[in-house]
Amino acid sequence: MSDPVVDKIQKNPKYHELRSKRSSFGWTLSVLMLIVYYGYIALIAFNKPFLATPIGAGVTTLGIPIGMGVIVFTVLITAFYVRRANSEFDALTAEILKDASK
Repeated sequence: MSDPVVDKIQKNPKYHELRSKRSSFGWTLSVLMLIVYYGYIALIAFNKPFLATPIGAGVTTLGIPIGMGVIVFTVLITAFYVRRANSEFDALTAEILKDASK
């Protein structure tokens, strides 16, 4: 047994647009995150001397700011996704629900 509201939503072209946009955006950000994370892991595995290069006269090496960069990148793409989800995706969802309730 199928709900008529669910059928209306699934037949709405805006619903398919929302699914497509959200999916492609999510996959794009996921691939970027995997590249950054596994790139850092690959540096650890295959180029330790590069990461062990000291910065200035202190004991801090290049690995520390690069690792912090991975963390900052994660926070930034999360914020980017949330911002787009709260504006574009939520607006599309509201339009879909408005159309389905008619």
